[in-house]
Amino acid sequence: MKRSERLVAMTHYILDRPRELISLPFFSEKYDAAKSSISEDLGIVNKMFQHEGIGYLETVSGAAGGVKYIPAFSKEESHRFVEELCEKLEDPARLLPGGYLFMSDLLGDPETTRNIGKLFASAFRDKDIDVVMTVATKGIPLAYAVASYLNVPVVIARRDPKISEGSTVSINYVSGSTRKIQTMVLTKRSLPQGSRVCIIDDFMKAGGTINGMRNLLMEFDAELAGIGVLAEAEDEEEDRVVDDYLSVVQIINADERKSSIEVRPGNLLENI
Repeated sequence: MKRSERLVAMTHYILDRPRELISLPFFSEKYDAAKSSISEDLGIVNKMFQHEGIGYLETVSGAAGGVKYIPAFSKEESHRFVEELCEKLEDPARLLPGGYLFMSDLLGDPETTRNIGKLFASAFRDKDIDVVMTVATKGIPLAYAVASYLNVPVVIARRDPKISEGSTVSINYVSGSTRKIQTMVLTKRSLPQGSRVCIIDDFMKAGGTINGMRNLLMEFDAELAGIGVLAEAEDEEEDRVVDDYLSVVQIINADERKSSIEVRPGNLLENI
């Protein structure tokens, strides 16, 4: 195999396995090349990953060592993407009753969802996350996007139990915005005890739903490693029950009477 062909094959293999440790002997055997040549190839791949702002290769030394691909947006690309997202969300046609914004088109767009997933993966890359958790339904695409870059499973908390999921654990929680008592359930088999969990959601007002997921984790003796939301409502800050989180964008003002929306970057960019 020519070096150019080997570089393409190795890059494809690495990109498909983020955060997975791949040994040099494995590459050497797979592509029938000397370890020194593989090491040089990985140096080229790492240099280009960083140049393109898509991440880097982390080297693990020792007999059981190798390399891991760590997906990460560059600061420049992160700012550019978030600014473009803010512009899209400021379209007055997105206004919905109650101060909500229509975002289903963005959550259904594969490229946008992948980029949001990479943003959160960049911010949480040092958190040793085992599982990504969300609540049905709109947060599901984001959770899977984040999980794909962290290379971890997704668990979904639901409002009602499903027979196909076996026995479940349920809790009651207070919705932050409506102050109503609601129920949240999670199947016992989905979350191993002691897992480090990242909670992902699409929209947060007072944070009652996220607080419910946080309380649900306690029933599994799981550890909360981070919270990420696509959009937060700035006008709910005083009543918010969650304070340690990262947001991609912050909705400053959504005025139905004036048909105007003001959106600015959230605090996630500070952690890239």
